[in-house]
Amino acid sequence: MPQLFPFRRTALLLASSVTVALGSCASGTTDVADTETPNSAIATDLVVMTTILPITQFTNAVVGDRAEVISLIPTSVSPHDFQASPADVQALANADVLVKNGLEMEAFLDDLIASAENPALVIIDSSEGVAVLSNEAVEGHSAGKAHDHAEGETHDPAEGEAHDHAEGEAHDHAEAGHHHHGEFNPHIWLDPKRAIQQVENIRDGMIAVDPEGEEIYTANAAAFIAELEALDAEITEQLAPFAGQTFVAFHDFAPYFAESYGLAAEFLVDVPTVSPAPEDVKRVMDTVQASNLKTILTEPSAGEDAFGAIAKDLGVQVGVFNPLEVGGPESVQPDYYLTTMRQNAANLASAFETSTQSWLPLWQPQPVAMVPQTVGLRF
Repeated sequence: MPQLFPFRRTALLLASSVTVALGSCASGTTDVADTETPNSAIATDLVVMTTILPITQFTNAVVGDRAEVISLIPTSVSPHDFQASPADVQALANADVLVKNGLEMEAFLDDLIASAENPALVIIDSSEGVAVLSNEAVEGHSAGKAHDHAEGETHDPAEGEAHDHAEGEAHDHAEAGHHHHGEFNPHIWLDPKRAIQQVENIRDGMIAVDPEGEEIYTANAAAFIAELEALDAEITEQLAPFAGQTFVAFHDFAPYFAESYGLAAEFLVDVPTVSPAPEDVKRVMDTVQASNLKTILTEPSAGEDAFGAIAKDLGVQVGVFNPLEVGGPESVQPDYYLTTMRQNAANLASAFETSTQSWLPLWQPQPVAMVPQTVGLRF
């Protein structure tokens, strides 16, 4: 009987453009140098490379010890900051499979794949078939209509209702010169329902590459999907009392989570590497003051000092919502996703409860703002 998504040895490629200190407590995580020696615990010689942290977690859940999983982006490096090195190109040239989030989350991949010159490389796009939200709709502060993302689909904006806007509709983010990932918001992993579809895509892709491992991939995926279903049910129950309320994130990672649980999401910037315009800062501060917000949620990897000061200036509490874009060495494991998402839901519920206990009537929906603050990563 195969062991279901066991604690894996995931190799981390360390980009030459950054210094990454993994420390002595890596607990089974190896760096790229260790991949030169075969790992006796791995059942096949398949090499599977992954991109962002959630994709590494999902791939580890499906693959187990059937293949070696190599994380292209170090866990402590945001995908928005990642720069590929020659070592990354060589590693991809030697890989059998590349698993990606898709939806232009990994903007660096096209050039990296071309440089690797690996015609045998099989690419698994975990976003295939997942209902997506257009950035145009998100920037218009509308949940929009979700579109199923199929391979090769052109997504003509003229054809989708989510792309239609009434005459004279304001586009504050676009006017402020914001830059998003692409046509569709890529942060699908933050909705456990969509994460299930990503896991299914990874499972099916691995079975196509390695048919002999079908039983293992199917069993591992089923076990993790059951965990995701339980997680989704827990979050649904936990956030149900706050349906219709709004929270404001620093960057645009939240629309899928918000849509899934009947909330509304606003954001300050499209990607965390973009500096917000003064009018954006003012808009967030005005929202906090006008709505009598009592809690501001930061994200661990984002932020500039000026936004950490917002909470202090306005005298509100500070919480955290982790979009799972960075983490410690242990964060490559599937359980880390489950634990972090539970903590996110608990933090958000606590933030809503704090606002509800303010002087405003209990029946009045109140938004919760999420702005960045420079914090130290502790794992």
